[in-house]
Amino acid sequence: MQTILFAGCLPEVAAFDGKIIAVGAGARAAAGRKAETVRLRGTAWPGLVDSHIHLEGLAERRVSVDLTGAADRAAALARIKEEARELPKDAWITGSGWYNDLWPDPSFPNRRQLDQVAGGRPAYLRRKDGHSAWVSTAALRAAAIDRTTENPPGGVIDRDDAGEPTGIVRETAMELVAKAIPPPADADLDAALAHVLADLARLGLTSVHSMDTARTLGSLQRLMARGPLPVRVTYNLPLADLPHAERMGVRSGWGDPWLRIWGVKAFLDGSLGSRTAEMLDGSGTARLTQPDLVDMIERCARAELNVCLHAIGDGAVRRALDALAPHRNAWSMWRPRIEHAQCVNPKDMTRMAKLGVIASMQPIHAVADRELADAQWPALTASSYAWRALEKAGVKLAFGSDAPVEVADPLAGIEAATTWRRSAKWHPELALTRASAVRAYTSGAAYAAGMENDVGSLRAGKLCDMTVVEDGQVVATVAGGRVTWRRKPA
Repeated sequence: MQTILFAGCLPEVAAFDGKIIAVGAGARAAAGRKAETVRLRGTAWPGLVDSHIHLEGLAERRVSVDLTGAADRAAALARIKEEARELPKDAWITGSGWYNDLWPDPSFPNRRQLDQVAGGRPAYLRRKDGHSAWVSTAALRAAAIDRTTENPPGGVIDRDDAGEPTGIVRETAMELVAKAIPPPADADLDAALAHVLADLARLGLTSVHSMDTARTLGSLQRLMARGPLPVRVTYNLPLADLPHAERMGVRSGWGDPWLRIWGVKAFLDGSLGSRTAEMLDGSGTARLTQPDLVDMIERCARAELNVCLHAIGDGAVRRALDALAPHRNAWSMWRPRIEHAQCVNPKDMTRMAKLGVIASMQPIHAVADRELADAQWPALTASSYAWRALEKAGVKLAFGSDAPVEVADPLAGIEAATTWRRSAKWHPELALTRASAVRAYTSGAAYAAGMENDVGSLRAGKLCDMTVVEDGQVVATVAGGRVTWRRKPA
């Protein structure tokens, strides 16, 4: 195995067999004269980690209609119509990314508008936040949803004044339609996922924590069988698969440094944009009842599986802490996480720290949600996206993107958490220092997945994962001592 010297960057790093053997002034001597030299100009950071990403959603976006950035309803419909022209008459139209809050008319769209461009096809189009979907009449028919269908627990079927479904389904009601959609072929998913991982390496990411279905885990295993992945993946399984993990005896950390299982993801509430975030004032939608949440946490603690609890509203966050309280230090690697934690009541911040609960947050959400949050929940914004207040309370931060809901670019996330917050003058006291933001994407993210002894800092003995940055841009990415992407010379 060849010793590699990463030279020209600051600090210089020597690596052998994918691990760092020396950093800084002693790197050249440790590497020796026969080392392979890779010249990388810029500042070498520890490899950046995205603590919350949806690989499957990113892959699906490559093979479905992308409504991101559609300026209004008409623009979204035009894209859907164009997609329909290329499909067989009985094929489903799928896609995502529409965002009615930025349309001139921010009202939610309906199935009649969709029917006009879908050509009688079933259509299922997720909103940007992934917590509601716009579906056609044919899709409702395929899911056996009509005026007599009751709302499922934790979900809502929007209805008009006559009681007919409008074509908007929220939270768990989305699953009624989604389960009728034929899954993509394995080969198509694998090809799309390979492109996604390459794109993430280009953004400077060396590791991600994925929140996906078992299809993604299967695809990642097939890709690994063909060759090394460009990005390490820590996989968090959905709550529906907890019984399978219990039967198999799978524990947090099972796998290897390239593909491993960590936690169980569960939704306590919805999102701000879909008006389903569960607030202390009683508004929103509770997707998981408290007895079911308590049962899940008890089972996960017993099985030595960590928990990743989606909670956006301050009511959902408090419920999560109530359920976690009896399980502090449940086992040696117990690292409970609240995903998003966008609205946290100030009274719960210190409590969160005392319980050892990690705030897995996505700073880029604040940029997109600021106007909506101010309009809908003005009394809460002083403690929303409260990175600095949570840090000051002693809560460990782990940052990510929630892509494809937002862009996966970690430098954009660092910018949002620091400079943007101050320049936007949106409760600037909640902005982080640059050092704190970078830590949340490195050592904080590593801790949140039990990998602090392997990644998160540039130290001898750790895996050689680096993100090299120059003039505010990623110029190279190194994972396991292998250059997974580098910018071509101008």
